[in-house]
Amino acid sequence: MSHHCHDEHDDHHHHHVGGAEHDHSDDITPAVQFSLYQQINFDEITTLNEQVHGSGKAIIKKTWAERLETEPEVVSDADEQLIINVPFTAQIKLHSLLLRTSPSPSAPRTLRLLANADIHDFSQAEDSAATQEFELSQTSEIQELPVKRARFNAVQSLCLFFPDNFSQGEEDETRISYVGFKGEWMTRGQAPKNIVYEAAARPTDHTVKGTDVKGVGHTNQGQ
Repeated sequence: MSHHCHDEHDDHHHHHVGGAEHDHSDDITPAVQFSLYQQINFDEITTLNEQVHGSGKAIIKKTWAERLETEPEVVSDADEQLIINVPFTAQIKLHSLLLRTSPSPSAPRTLRLLANADIHDFSQAEDSAATQEFELSQTSEIQELPVKRARFNAVQSLCLFFPDNFSQGEEDETRISYVGFKGEWMTRGQAPKNIVYEAAARPTDHTVKGTDVKGVGHTNQGQ
């Protein structure tokens, strides 16, 4: 199940992401409260098997306000597999990952997420045990993938390995248009930052296909 955040005009606590100009409408959402956007080390992002150099970095540089824009997108090159390595400037506690693909056969089918893994090629990615694996949905809506937080409580980098798509081997191109991260972060010797206290979500409020983790830490305010 994907989670689509709609306009919340009654929320007057404006949360800016990345300093981007916006219209104070659909980006004023609880999702932005946990955003790790400013903790991403954009200069060191690497993508393997991308058609256009820098496109993997470009989709991660999209702000929450830009999440539904179709361009830029990253497209796989030689085959359907993609790897995106994302380092952070602080130690993070990951809560969830946000993803936008499409309803087409080029949408990725599986995501293998590896924490603090130094992955340089696809054989290494295939041989490495995933910290958590997700079965994705074939949709253009934002998919929110809650992680098993105990496995992601001291993260300095993430490897996103997309081994296949929905074409069952018929389509060599895998396409992704947005990736975002939610959680808390810590600098050395300090307590976790970006903690937002909120009403606890009901366990039935948030579920994601292919996971047994409930969306604790989300809020349904205004929905």
